[in-house]
Amino acid sequence: MSEITSERLCRSIFISDIHLGTRGCQADALLEFLRHYQAQHLYLIGDIIDLWQLKRRWYWPTAHNTVVQKILRQARAGVQVTYVQGNHDPVLAILSKLIPLDQDGLFLGGIQLVDQCLHVTADGRRLWVTHGDQFDVTMRYAQWLTRLGDQGYTLLLFINRQHQRLNRLFGWHSRWSLSAALKRHIKKAVQYIGDYEQVLALTCRRGGYDGVVCGHIHHAEIKAMEGVMYYNDGDWVESCTALIEYLDGHLGLVRWGTEVLPEGSEADLPPATATA
Repeated sequence: MSEITSERLCRSIFISDIHLGTRGCQADALLEFLRHYQAQHLYLIGDIIDLWQLKRRWYWPTAHNTVVQKILRQARAGVQVTYVQGNHDPVLAILSKLIPLDQDGLFLGGIQLVDQCLHVTADGRRLWVTHGDQFDVTMRYAQWLTRLGDQGYTLLLFINRQHQRLNRLFGWHSRWSLSAALKRHIKKAVQYIGDYEQVLALTCRRGGYDGVVCGHIHHAEIKAMEGVMYYNDGDWVESCTALIEYLDGHLGLVRWGTEVLPEGSEADLPPATATA
């Protein structure tokens, strides 16, 4: 058994948008990450298993099954695992038709299934944890457009995979992503991300929380806005990012495969200030 170093110990891990059941899921990288860190709390913040894609076409390689088994083993070993449902994996909506649910959600295999939850950091801050899809306007009012966009996104990920295969063939190391590049440079995409972040931050402040932890848009970020902290843990399709709470309560982003140390740590950010 390998020695657990202080670098590997942390209090909480927040991951989302794994999309198990799709070809874009980087399950092997996620397994490396989960084997590296040891945490007390593990939050799975939506779109862990992509039921949309599995309904259209079954795809479930060994690595995806190993991810599920790894998470179940962690729950049995005493890690507090919380599964917050997303739009691609509405597990509570499905199970509620079969099993009566209470306000604490449902426990299966030692894992708590919830729609949203509260996390209190080691330094006493109250963080609202939600996937965030309910704040996506297209999700609420034009689901057909969302599903059409999902198919286009799948095509972009296919192009990304071919690019990565060429990288491996020539011995290059790059996590460049076409879909991520489009999100950064297309004005409408940038505006969409900004609007999403602002709505979540405003809702968080009105709820009396100190910050919000979310996923959904596959865009990892830590920033102070609307008087609270906004944390998006990214995804395991393009960027392979996670949010880590260290033992002293501060949070940082880890981009696995390129950066093991936290990047964009809140310690480097100005204090949150409310806007008019």
